Amino acid sequence: MLCHKFLVQCLSWGLILAGAMHFASLLRFHASYGRYVGFSTSVWMVPARLAWFLQELPALLVPLLLFLTSSGPHGTGSYLLLCTFCIHYFQRTFIYSLLTRGQPYPFGIMVTAMFFCSVNGFLQAHYLMHCAAYDQTYPSTTCMVTGLMIFYLGMAINIHSDNILRNLRKPGEIIYRIPRGGLFEYVSAANYFGETVEWLGYAIATWSLPAFSFAFFSICFIGPRAYHHHRFYLEKFKDYPRSRKPLIPFIF
Repeated sequence: MLCHKFLVQCLSWGLILAGAMHFASLLRFHASYGRYVGFSTSVWMVPARLAWFLQELPALLVPLLLFLTSSGPHGTGSYLLLCTFCIHYFQRTFIYSLLTRGQPYPFGIMVTAMFFCSVNGFLQAHYLMHCAAYDQTYPSTTCMVTGLMIFYLGMAINIHSDNILRNLRKPGEIIYRIPRGGLFEYVSAANYFGETVEWLGYAIATWSLPAFSFAFFSICFIGPRAYHHHRFYLEKFKDYPRSRKPLIPFIF
């Protein structure tokens, strides 16, 4: 398959535009899933584990299909970066989704997330498999090494923070408690901080417009949600630590 540069440019700038629009909207209105879901008889709800599995799967499946159907030699850098992207979504699809104790998920939001993961999975994989021009020395460059170190640090923070949140409630419980330990001592949304670090690292390692656009979109979506989580904790718990920030330790 040839590199479709115009399509890559359009999808990348589309993600940037969508991220900016989401940021402006989500500052005022939080996305209606998780603790903010409004239950209604007219809304079809999907069990949380099934919803997370189905919505994350395309971001893993689409790149794997492109990889398996791709012909021609590809550099080590492209393979390594594609594996990095897929490792995150393998964990989200087959580990996180099966362990989550979240509330039922609105069907419409799940379908929207599936569409986003399909498009973004195609964008990242198509760029790496057919457009990226990394030479054989790229895996040893400062950009690649630093970016991957940041990515895996963020992934470790994200997984550890998710584990803390998951253990706050017993199976079947829907109550909320103050998270303690790890980076939750500094921010209200340590899991989101970890994911933010992940995709910033991926953008640095890849050093491309598609990776930057995905990182930008992620921050625009995660940032306002972290802010709403912070407000939720402050309003719900009178003893909530006032020194914590919403997303970035000591800053925001």
